[in-house]
Amino acid sequence: MTAVESSGASGSVVRRILLGSQLRRLRESRGITREAAGYSIRASESKISRMELGRVSFKARDVEDLLTLYGVSDDSERGSLLGLAREANVAGWWHSFGDVLPGWFQTYIGLEGAASLIRIYEVQFVHGLLQTEAYAHAVVTRGMPDAPRAEIDRRVALRLERQKVLVSERAPHFHAVLDEAALRRPYGDRAVMQGQLRHLIEISEHPHITLQVMPFSYGGHAGESGAFTMLSFPESDLSDVVYLEQLTSALYLDKREEVAQYARVMERLAQESPDPAESRDLLRGLLQLT
Repeated sequence: MTAVESSGASGSVVRRILLGSQLRRLRESRGITREAAGYSIRASESKISRMELGRVSFKARDVEDLLTLYGVSDDSERGSLLGLAREANVAGWWHSFGDVLPGWFQTYIGLEGAASLIRIYEVQFVHGLLQTEAYAHAVVTRGMPDAPRAEIDRRVALRLERQKVLVSERAPHFHAVLDEAALRRPYGDRAVMQGQLRHLIEISEHPHITLQVMPFSYGGHAGESGAFTMLSFPESDLSDVVYLEQLTSALYLDKREEVAQYARVMERLAQESPDPAESRDLLRGLLQLT
């Protein structure tokens, strides 16, 4: 897959969200309920809700009918929105991993691939975009001890495919704060952990990657609520998204006040943690202890 193909597929998720938000604004400006909008396209209120959140694909006929209902008669405006609907239905590369990819995670992969800035705090293990193949295999095996080897290999392959975003032509800036606990908790044997630490030291030198370690010695800190991911996009119409992963689902937060709270936490974590050069020294010290 080329970088262009990957970018286009990831961008389809962003376009889906943009189209959904524009349809919501049109509906609300006309004072039309979701129930009435759903009736107009022979669907339920919940279907309209999913469309407006960008969680489902769009049928051209449905978009045309909604635009008519909302009083959008200008050919240029209709054409623009219908074009957005076509672009939003481009299948992402991750669809080929549908056998091991839960539906709630597909949206995240698309957003991750389209982001211009990814900020993360991790405490349980090294973030998926920074994992070596051996470490990823150990993490997946620990989390799914009864899974067949073939399934584990597929999940690891998916994780490695995601990592291509960091080396693509349009690579985002990636800012990670890893709690020392994530680096001391062993996954796999000694060689696996040493390889992972070396990889972190090496990748932290990349110009678009900022890696910091929050050491135990600091004590309590701003990341008390646990791991989170913040995604920012080049499209001005798309707000930042906070992604919170759970065991069987995930939360996507985009309300300005909620996102702002996480942004403040991330800023404090960055201020309280050693800078990237000092963090590399911490990684080298952990490597010697491993």
